[in-house]
Parts: sequence; structure tokens; C-alpha cells
Amino acid sequence: MFKILWKSLLVSPAVLVAALAFSSVAKAAEDTTKTEFKLNATSEIEAISLEKNSAQDTTKAELNPNAASPMELAQAQPDVTSENSDPTLNQLDNYSNEGQGSRSSEDQVTSVNELKDVAPTEWAYEALRSLVERYGCIVGYPDQTYRGNRALTRWEFAAGLNACMNTMERLIQENVAVLKEDVDTLKRLMQEFEAELAALGARVDNLEGRVAFLEDNQFSTTTKLSGEVIFAATDTFGEDDNTQTVFGDRVRLTLNTSFTGEDRLVTRLAAGNLEAFNVTGDGALEPTTTQTFNLKPDDNNDVAIDWLSYYYPLKFGDDFTINTYVAAVGGIWSDIAPTSNPFFEDFDGGNGALSTFASENPIFRIGGGTGIAANFDIGPVQVTGGYLASNAANPDEGSGLFNGDYAVLGQLNFSPIERVELGATFVHSYHKAGSPIFSLGGIGTDAGPGDGVVGTRAINNFNDGFDRSTINVGLQGSFRITDAISFSAFGSWGEVYARGGSDTEYWTYGGGFSFPDLGKEGSVLGIFAGAQPYRGDAPGDIPIHVEAFYKYQLTDNISITPGVIWLSNPEQEEDGDDAFVGTIRTTFTF
Repeated sequence: MFKILWKSLLVSPAVLVAALAFSSVAKAAEDTTKTEFKLNATSEIEAISLEKNSAQDTTKAELNPNAASPMELAQAQPDVTSENSDPTLNQLDNYSNEGQGSRSSEDQVTSVNELKDVAPTEWAYEALRSLVERYGCIVGYPDQTYRGNRALTRWEFAAGLNACMNTMERLIQENVAVLKEDVDTLKRLMQEFEAELAALGARVDNLEGRVAFLEDNQFSTTTKLSGEVIFAATDTFGEDDNTQTVFGDRVRLTLNTSFTGEDRLVTRLAAGNLEAFNVTGDGALEPTTTQTFNLKPDDNNDVAIDWLSYYYPLKFGDDFTINTYVAAVGGIWSDIAPTSNPFFEDFDGGNGALSTFASENPIFRIGGGTGIAANFDIGPVQVTGGYLASNAANPDEGSGLFNGDYAVLGQLNFSPIERVELGATFVHSYHKAGSPIFSLGGIGTDAGPGDGVVGTRAINNFNDGFDRSTINVGLQGSFRITDAISFSAFGSWGEVYARGGSDTEYWTYGGGFSFPDLGKEGSVLGIFAGAQPYRGDAPGDIPIHVEAFYKYQLTDNISITPGVIWLSNPEQEEDGDDAFVGTIRTTFTF
């Protein structure tokens, strides 16, 4: 009874999504009413000089923002008659909608009465008038407002005071007359703000120490870490259903390293514990049931490097680029060749289609491993070519870079208009006895006899007692009908030649609609249908695949994707039964 209820949930993703949507409580945005006026006073702080030898032993005082004077200060350029072009004021001006003016430059004021929102009755008026008119050490905002109705902390005032100290010191050094009463006023202000001036120096010293610590201990100046974690609950059901509901995970941690700013070295660590299902009851895994989170190094959550590659672009002007690609481990064709399947393709990640079939044309699943490729980007046309070997690191006879399983790809992509992309692909491959055809070269998939990642076993293991070669041709394309609707489709045909056995052909095709940003920005509804790779001369019915999923973008970094897959005669048997796969996938990205 419990399993029936659970499976009902798995095949009713819409119910789950609706419950999630209506149970969410809207979070009210907190209205921030306090705007703190920041001064970019690095140069001023470093130059505190008139009293820097007299009170440096003062400990950092606890600052009280409520004791601040209602005035705002900014440092002017030393030359009293020059225009001030301090870019800090432009940034600060964005903090408030007050006093929007039409002046395009931050002209230095010649008298404090040009600051339109300072009343002559305020005590700050006389102090500012003397300082501005005599020494030019304070400026206003570009629209000639002073913003005196906003609070200023004591040490922000101290930073402005320091600006006048620097200006007056320079004038004294240049033998420019400075009034004694102004010096006395400045001394009195310095005594009142002695603790704040000392605190400014202490804050800078502390900041420099923290920056030095970060520079000494940062992970790398050229490497960025990104990650993806998938939690998935999934099960199958049908007439011959012998599977149990499972809950598992897959983790990918990717290190992207750049040495020139344009190249990229990719090192990916992966682990997982979910495998594909057996829905026919014969004990072998069905590639037709493979979901993207089933692709991982092994089934025991052992961490391994499942992808290691290097990209380097060669640019020849603005319209011609050769993107070179070298894969040491885990290279696949979709790393370098466009698949033209937007919103379904997520490079086997957790934010696209559920199945490996709906993610991309199965022709891209032929071959993988170690090799080299290049993409020639010429405006609206892209040409891709490459070679990948499955057992390049194995020195045994019949293996290695050139004597084991391999695949060669050539592809042409063309975008006749902005919203349309078309592609034609050719792949030639060679497979040793026991190697499935659609297995990504057996890398990162637990692949072995019967363990392809898409398509029926009838074609994956056709005459697998012999070495085989294949010739494959595929077409794919996408059309972004509107911003809210996209259509994509693909089809492939191939011949499989067994050395010492018979030959056969296969077909595969599919298409689907996706609806991006449906319900919420970042969410996607996807509906896809087609036929997984099947033998053209087999007697059983064509294995139809129908998939529907809805990825709900819960937050910027978390998505939940319920979905269901219907497989009609998944192994192309004469009396094969249908099977259903229900999944709830939660994806965390960072």
C-alpha cells in the first residue's frame, strides 16, 4: 500500500509542484531606511599629519552614530581653484534620490551658501563657510546640495576633518598664509575627535593586515570552484515491476583554472550511488531508463576525477576563432560540439531533462574518453572535428590511444537567423567485443556489457561477441519561437558492422517543447517524445519514449524537478510491456 501511494506521487509531479507553490509564504522585503554615507578616504586616512605624532597611543573608541553632526563632508582636490572630479561622489549620489540636479560635473563650490540645503542658522554653516572660502577643502554634491538632513557618524566626520588637515598642512608647507584662528579651531576639533582620528588609522592598519592574510592564504588566483549536488527519489512501475523506490545522490565539484584569462583547465571530481533500472526482470540494466544523475564514476559514492580537459581559443580577428580542446579523462562530444537542444540539455547536470535521451541527440553518446577536438567559429557557421579514444591510458595490446575503442566526429552548425540553430553530425566509431555502442566510450558510467547510457540493449550489444564499427549520421535543430516557447528536435541513423558477424542499422528520433520561466523566472516545463535508438530489423515494436518534467527554481541555487517518463516496450521485445519511471530531483548549485 505504501509503495502504491509513493508511486502515485512520483507520477503526479504537477500535484507536488502545485502544493509547493501554494504552500510558499511570501516573504516581505525589509525596507531599509537608514542609508550610511560612505567616504572613499583611503588617501586622506593615510595622510593624517597635523596631530599624528601627538596622540597615536589613544585606544580605539567605541563610536556612537547618534552623536553625529547632521552634515556631510567630502575631500576636495588640493588646488582651491580646480574642478573636483572625485568619482566617489557619483557613487554616493546613487544612495539617495534627494536633490537630483542637472549638473554633469562635481564643480567645487566657492562659498558654503551655494550648498542649497544648509540653513544659515545651523552651527555648521559658519565653520564650513570659513573652510571652503579660505582653503577649498570641502565640496558639495553635483547639484549644489549639502544633504545636511542626513546623519553622519563621528568617524565619518573625522575623515572629513582629516581632509582639511591635509589641505592646511600642504598650504603651510608651501608657505601659504593660514590664519592662526583657523589653526586653533582645527586643533580644538582635533582634540574633540582625537579618538576617531586614531581609530581611522587603526582601521586601515587592520584592513591592510586582513588583505595580506587573504593574499597569503587564498586558494588560487586563477581557479574558481563550482559545484552541483543532486538528491533524487525515483522508482519504476509496470506489469513486471520488481524495482524498489530508491533515494540517492550525485555530486560534482568542478575546478575551472585560467592561466591567460581566456583559456580554461577543467578538473571535475564526481561521486554518486544511483544506477539505471531493470524493468524487464532479466537482471540487466536497461539503458532506456538511464537518467542524467546515473552518470557517475561508480555506485559507491567513491570520489574520482571523471573529467579533465583544457580549452584554448585561437582568435583571428573578430569573426574567426578556433576553440581547441584536449581531454585527458572523460571527454565527450558535447564538451565541444553544439547539441542544439536548449533547456533540455544541461550537459548531464541537474537542471535539464531527466533522461539522457531527451538531453541530446544519442549520436553524441557514441565514443568518449581521451583525445583532441577543435571548433571553428566563423560567424553564423561552426565546424567541429575531433577524435576520442576510450582506453588511451591502457598500454595492453588492443588498447591505447589508437588501437582500442575510438570515435571520430565531424559536425557543421549553422544559424540562419537569430532564433534558429541547425546542426548536421557525422560519427565513425570502432568498438571492441563487449563494448556498448551508446556508452560515452564507457567513461564515468559504470559501462560494461549491457550498460549503454541510451537506446535498447538490442542495438547497444548487437553482435557484441565481435569487434564492430559504425557509421552514423545525425541532424538536430532548435527554434526559439518566442521568449516563452522553444522547440527542438533531432534524428539519427547508423549502420553497425560486426567483424565476423552480420550487420544491422538503427534509428532514433525525438522532439520536444520547452517553456522557460513558466511560473517563475528560471523554471522550465519540458515535454519530449521520440524513439530511443533501436534496431531497424528487429521484430518488436518501436520503443517509444515520452517524458514530462517541471523544474521549479526554488531559489537562485536550488531547483526541484518532478517528472515522469513513459517507456513503451523499452527493450524492443515482441511482447514487451510498458514501463513508467517517476522521479523527484532536487538540485543544489554553488
